[in-house]
Amino acid sequence: MQNFIKYYKQLQKEYISDDHERSISITALSVQVFTVPTLARHLIEEQNVISVITETLLEVLPEYLDRNNKFNFQGYSQDKLGRVYAVICDLKYILISKPLVWTERLRAQFLEGFRSFLKILTCMQGMEEIRRQVGQHIEVDPDWEAAIAIQMQLKNILLMFQEWCACDEDLLLVAYKECHKAVMRCSTNFMSSTKTVVQLCGHSLETKSYKVSEDLVSIHLPLSRTLAGLHVRLSRLGAVSRLHEFVPFDGFQVEVLVEYPLRCLVLVAQVVAEMWRRNGLSLISQVFYYQDVKCREEMYDKDIIMLQIGASIMDPNKFLLLVLQRYELADAFNKTISTKDQDLIKQYNTLIEEMLQVLIYIVGERYVPGVGNVTKEEVIMREITHLLCIEPMPHSAIARNLPENENNETGLENVINKVATFKKPGVSGHGVYELKDESLKDFNMYFYHYSKTQHSKAEHMQKKRRKQENKDEALPPPPPPEFCPAFSKVTDLLNCDIMMHILRTIFERAVDPESNLWTEGMLQMAFHILALGLLEEKQQLQKAPEEEVAFDFYHKASRLGSSAMNAQNIQMLLEKLKGIPQLEGQKDMITWILQMFDTVKRLREKSCLVVASTSGLESIKSEEITHDKEKAERKRKAEAARLHRQKIMAQMSALQKNFIETHKLMYDNTSEITGKEDSIMEEESPSAVSECSRIALGPKRGPALTEKEVLTCILCQEEQEVKLENNAMVLSACVQKSTALTQHRGKPAGLLGESLDPLFMDPDLAHGTYAGSCGHVMHAVCWQKYFEAVQLSSQQRIHVDLFDLESGEYLCPLCKSLCNTVIPIIPLQPQKINSENAEALSQLLTLARWIQTVLARISGYNMKHAKGEAPAVPVLFNQGMGDSTFEFHSILSFGVQSSVKYSNSIKEMVILFATTIYRIGLKVPPDELDPRVPMMTWSTCAFTIQAIENLLGDEGKPLFGALQNRQHNGLKALMQFAVAQRTTCPQVLIQKHLVRLLSVVLPNLQSENTPCLLSVDLFHVLVGAVLAFPSLYWDDTVDLQPSPLSSSYSHLYLFHLVTMAHMLQILLTVDADQSPGLPLNEGGEDSEEARCASALFVEVSQHTDGLIGCGAPGWYLWLSLRNGITPYLRCAALLFHYLLGVTPPEELFANSAEGEFSALCSYLSLPTNLFLLFQEYWDTIRPLLQRWCGDPALLNSLKQKSALVRYPRKRNSLIELPDDYSCLLNQASHFRCPRSSDDERKHPVLCLFCGAILCSQNICCQEIVNGEEVGACVFHALQCGAGVCIFLKIRECRVVLVEGKARGCAYPAPYLDEYGETDPGLKRGNPLHLSRERYRKLHLVWQQHCIIEEIARSQETNQMLFGFNWQLL
Repeated sequence: MQNFIKYYKQLQKEYISDDHERSISITALSVQVFTVPTLARHLIEEQNVISVITETLLEVLPEYLDRNNKFNFQGYSQDKLGRVYAVICDLKYILISKPLVWTERLRAQFLEGFRSFLKILTCMQGMEEIRRQVGQHIEVDPDWEAAIAIQMQLKNILLMFQEWCACDEDLLLVAYKECHKAVMRCSTNFMSSTKTVVQLCGHSLETKSYKVSEDLVSIHLPLSRTLAGLHVRLSRLGAVSRLHEFVPFDGFQVEVLVEYPLRCLVLVAQVVAEMWRRNGLSLISQVFYYQDVKCREEMYDKDIIMLQIGASIMDPNKFLLLVLQRYELADAFNKTISTKDQDLIKQYNTLIEEMLQVLIYIVGERYVPGVGNVTKEEVIMREITHLLCIEPMPHSAIARNLPENENNETGLENVINKVATFKKPGVSGHGVYELKDESLKDFNMYFYHYSKTQHSKAEHMQKKRRKQENKDEALPPPPPPEFCPAFSKVTDLLNCDIMMHILRTIFERAVDPESNLWTEGMLQMAFHILALGLLEEKQQLQKAPEEEVAFDFYHKASRLGSSAMNAQNIQMLLEKLKGIPQLEGQKDMITWILQMFDTVKRLREKSCLVVASTSGLESIKSEEITHDKEKAERKRKAEAARLHRQKIMAQMSALQKNFIETHKLMYDNTSEITGKEDSIMEEESPSAVSECSRIALGPKRGPALTEKEVLTCILCQEEQEVKLENNAMVLSACVQKSTALTQHRGKPAGLLGESLDPLFMDPDLAHGTYAGSCGHVMHAVCWQKYFEAVQLSSQQRIHVDLFDLESGEYLCPLCKSLCNTVIPIIPLQPQKINSENAEALSQLLTLARWIQTVLARISGYNMKHAKGEAPAVPVLFNQGMGDSTFEFHSILSFGVQSSVKYSNSIKEMVILFATTIYRIGLKVPPDELDPRVPMMTWSTCAFTIQAIENLLGDEGKPLFGALQNRQHNGLKALMQFAVAQRTTCPQVLIQKHLVRLLSVVLPNLQSENTPCLLSVDLFHVLVGAVLAFPSLYWDDTVDLQPSPLSSSYSHLYLFHLVTMAHMLQILLTVDADQSPGLPLNEGGEDSEEARCASALFVEVSQHTDGLIGCGAPGWYLWLSLRNGITPYLRCAALLFHYLLGVTPPEELFANSAEGEFSALCSYLSLPTNLFLLFQEYWDTIRPLLQRWCGDPALLNSLKQKSALVRYPRKRNSLIELPDDYSCLLNQASHFRCPRSSDDERKHPVLCLFCGAILCSQNICCQEIVNGEEVGACVFHALQCGAGVCIFLKIRECRVVLVEGKARGCAYPAPYLDEYGETDPGLKRGNPLHLSRERYRKLHLVWQQHCIIEEIARSQETNQMLFGFNWQLL
């Protein structure tokens, strides 16, 4: 150790001149050596280590000394100076634990080290002096960061030196003497310069001719501030009385000590008054840090203390004259300044306000142990109280606003619960502390650590609170604690002649209508000083007899200003101020002061302590009586105002009713729906429809509830009714690839682009296309203009674009959601069924007849298109269907009508939206003529419905009535668009697709590439078939579509066929091994459903060559079927509701599983015992069943049981995270990059979709995608989430949302500390635990397909010139 100290200087010099990192330098050993208390003590005593470190500092910093031997860091090297901080840290380490026992040797060596340290402070005292720039703005901002950074580094060291000195009274006095000497040495030029005399109110002061606005001034005064700190500690030990033994009175020269801190405060005032604006930003930055929590303890606070020391020793009048002189305001209070220059008036007013504020701080700020009789805990409690008076704050914000000690502690935890209560966070935001009511009494409007913004915010909040409580709005100062004996004379400032003159002058100017040298803020401060004086006198009178109290603020304030006839005292002036209209907000404060005058007057009139105290009580009672009267008056006024409001509201209501009656006709003709926000969902008025008509399918289909829809464009604000013949209105929308429902996470996307056939969706729903809308409506023309304007403005942007215009992306003009297309809004066409025709047709049109008719129609088309060639459409096998010519037209006999005609504008938008779906869904260039466009439309409709159904189930919401407005409007528009989209394509193409879809459920259609029943999602088949079916009615000569009755049967039979096929799917994939473990269910084997299930299962087992066992009991099969088919039925209910507009049953608006199933069956024309479908259609279905089950591909799938998708599909969720975050950190510590063998620190990132840990932001794991390099996370997102993914950066506790190759954003992590806050970067280091609510919210962001929206919003609010390169994440 001795050798380490011996070579310490050399080692540090080499380290500073070297370029090695600190971690691999031998100098880093110092932390291990110096922080051991016994070792540190030994090194101070034997090696004088403090001197060694300080001398090292002096030897490495001389290059920064100017000719006056002061530091000047202009043009400094940041790296080199950063290395010097290591030496300063060593000084902190050696002082970190105070000695408990002092030996003579330790005392001597410490003092020597302290003297050496004072040499560094001497070089800093008055460094980097500046002069006010007049006329021309400064050309280059000087470097200021280094000096402030060294002040920050030294802050705790200065405090520790002061604490070490305070351990021993004699040591403190010697240290004080040394520091005083050093200050005096730095002030020689002050004493030798010319003098000037200031006179006011019969008092005069001779002081140096100096002006802050003209001469050099420095913000760096560490010596003066250290002396102030030592003086406070002397006061705390009660040793100020011994000070003259070490520093004689005549040599103390308090004016010199006060001078420099006072200049510094004047500089701040002049900066606020904008007198230094030509000096640039560097000065503003220095003033900010001077008062900031990081520096203020050893800068601003100590300057206030030094002024308090001056006020406690100097004559109060002379002290105030010095203050007035330095603030350059002596003339402002000596004679009337008449000027019309508004800038000069504003400057004077600001300077007076700043000076009054400093005077309030000198007299009122006593919360420093040694200045006032307070403890450290009380100081911290007061800081917290004033922070929480601004607003409730989270723990981290409070901690950030409190100064830290050498151990980076604030003392917050020890006291916070005494003054505040913790309010836990919700799903977003953070936990906050709210101030207890009993702590509100300690609020001081002029708290010296408030910034201007905080002051006005706190004042506003407290006045608002008092108003709500029906109290007056006066905010007087709380009674301050007593000064320590050494500072007791500071209060004399309040009742000295010049203070009275200042107050009287301000009040006289406010009363004088001609004067403009006053502001409301200035008056508030004057009131505050008055209140402080009265409170001080009241406190003194209550403690001692009147004759012993020399403090006579009341008498001086009551004295007339002069002997003139119209002379007024302060009380008279206050009465006049109450009548000034501009001061309405200050009336309560003036009243409070006048009452306080009265209280003090009563206390003065009594002569003994007992009587004084009783008088005090009487006065308090009288105050209370007055207060109660005021409160009653206020309450009366509030009640009168309430009654007046009530009366006006009643009159308005009557006028409204009268207007409606007068214009009844207009109201009858106008839609209730005036915009999307007001649009009433059809489901919301179910009582209007009778129960019997709440059926969506078949001849008993209920009426569609359609209303005239008038929407307002968000761009031009014009209203338009939605009609087929009108110009199109559109919803802003976003189409995106999705893996939210996948049953096979990470499944390769397979063939993409040109080769992909999207007609059939795999049952694992691995990759779907989702269309969502934010619900905002525009005219198509307005949207096109807006999009063109966005394109134009983006060409002029210099920062990174937030969206890809080439892909049609834009931000919604209203909510700023990311959109890439628009959905045309098409009205629902009401279809009424004639019940008589329905009855007649029901006898004739059975399922068998309907299938024959459909097959005949397809066969006819096939022959027509073939024209003697090999048929392009699959050939039918004919089961003796009779005359095909007759059969070809027989489909038309069930009812036809002319096709719906859409306006050209709507058609354009339909084609645009369909092409966008095709382009994004298949990742191919747009091509509106591609045969896959309608396929992608149907697939997107089906997948969007499935995603919304899944989300409703996940959130435990009912199927209808619970959708957000934007989801409801988006789904409605999407379904009507899909109906219209068919008409924009060649009908032959639609027919081809329909034949392929029908071949899944009608194996009679021998179509090529027909998938087996187990390898297709049947809801997608249902949606495609329902939307494509009207194409069978098309002919070359006439454009027809099915009548409502005809389509009702088509929908019914298509749905029944697909439902039976889906039931077979579920039965074939039932996991029979699970059944024994489940309890016997309702009715067990005896129920009708169970018997039917067993019978059908036996039949199916025979057709599948016994590949499925017959061991599963009937009740289990029924239970499995019911659970498995419910999501499909829910999706079908959504499909037909938004397609046809028929109101669903009441039960589907409630959240009840039991009622829901029977309501779904009723709505969809199904028996509640679904097996009865097979019985009803058995003759028709039996051959189909044989064909379905006999498919070799299906039998092959059954053999490979592991690949089967079982129903209901499992609901996806984010991976399970551990409750304690340290578990994740442990997991990350074991992570080794699979592609790298070095020990370089990695950035492990956890995928929250699949749980994979990746190596992020490292070259080793980059991949090439389409010729571009992408990081591991982006590559994984493309595989795992179709480009969208959520990651957790484990070592930073940050969630990252990623979309595509070049977009992403940070998102709050779901881990919170005990104060309900996240800890990005793990900077605070508090233990973190998983918040289930936050994690659930993140899950919903994913399931609602809002990740892209979150990223766009985040990038919009946090725009940067050079953003983060997400591509390499």
